[in-house]
Amino acid sequence: MQSTKPIVPGSRGQGLASVEVHGMSRSSFILKSALAAGAVYGAAAVSPVVQQALAQDGGGDVEILNFALTLEYLEADFYRQAQELDLSAEVMELATLLGDHEQQHVDALTGTITDLGGTPVESPTFTFPMEDEASFLELAQTLEDTGVSAYNGAAPAIESTDVLAAAGSIVQIEARHAAAIRLQRGETPAPVAFDEALTDQAVLDAVQPFIQA
Repeated sequence: MQSTKPIVPGSRGQGLASVEVHGMSRSSFILKSALAAGAVYGAAAVSPVVQQALAQDGGGDVEILNFALTLEYLEADFYRQAQELDLSAEVMELATLLGDHEQQHVDALTGTITDLGGTPVESPTFTFPMEDEASFLELAQTLEDTGVSAYNGAAPAIESTDVLAAAGSIVQIEARHAAAIRLQRGETPAPVAFDEALTDQAVLDAVQPFIQA
């Protein structure tokens, strides 16, 4: 039976607390991103889930994993909602497969947080502007591309080789997702030789509109 734990070589979560993104700690990144969202969208835009993640007594690994769990909730729910649309058989199969990948991530993160003595954050409510196959595929490409570029942006700041190896294994799957979506849209699966890297604020700007509460 396949393990439901995240793919992190070596000690679980070792070195995660030292991971920095563009010169700030992960906790500072989450806090500053939340404050930025409040400044741009108003206080109601600061997700209670982000606040809950920051409030975890354990901090460190649990805080980071809870933030990652929130993002995985978003992706899993996106593909779950997509399966309610009138999709072709081929696209439905793809949405189901990718959704299964994301749900496995959710399950693995939830189990790891519990094992570390933390409390997994609850899933917020998401909304996605899609009503048909075309709008689903367009948004799927945006989300998958954002995921790949987010890992690219964070990679130079990762100090732990274990975490870097784990991030590399995940970003490869995200890139394959993006390529599969492009093929469904009749586009070149790998249009460029080098992918861009997104800053933390750019990632926040990309996902914040989909979080309702």
